[in-house]
Amino acid sequence: MVEETENEVVLKDLTANPAPLGLLGFGLTTVLLNIHNAGFYPMNSMILAMGLAYGGIAQILACWMEYKKGNTFGMVAFGSYGLFWWSFVFLLILPKMGLATAPDPVSLAAYLFMWGIFTFVMFFATLKHNRGLQVVFMSLAILFFLLTAGELTGNSTITQIAGYEGIFTGLSAVYVGLAFVINETYKRDVLLV
Repeated sequence: MVEETENEVVLKDLTANPAPLGLLGFGLTTVLLNIHNAGFYPMNSMILAMGLAYGGIAQILACWMEYKKGNTFGMVAFGSYGLFWWSFVFLLILPKMGLATAPDPVSLAAYLFMWGIFTFVMFFATLKHNRGLQVVFMSLAILFFLLTAGELTGNSTITQIAGYEGIFTGLSAVYVGLAFVINETYKRDVLLV
């Protein structure tokens, strides 16, 4: 008679945490765009390049890595905002290339408003995550709604206020991303998130 035994196999996930890459890609690009919105410099190729590369590609890579880890929230967030940056850059460069007309204030307000709604709903998913992500998502929703109001009213002061609020939003994402890196490096909570 042959005796059967059961063996338990435990698989350990040794892949890196993609969240810092996505948060830093989002955060640094958001800061730079909103320094423009606050009125410190004009829209230029630095913002567009950051939007395509670090805001766009880095977040899309983070999206793919979150997919591989089975993290639906991270996948949807990084994929959506990575592609937001690409769509935003295309909104600016397609008219310059003669491939489309520039969006009017109402259509741009609709674009920003839909991103605000999406972000506000995603905020509720952050209630199962850390405070840092809650701050990032709520402040981002506020940013989208302020930018919507600026477009609808044509009031540059609202857009300037949105710029300062956007700098805060971006810096909060940078903080959370760097906190993840530092905490994982030191294998303890050095920075609160």
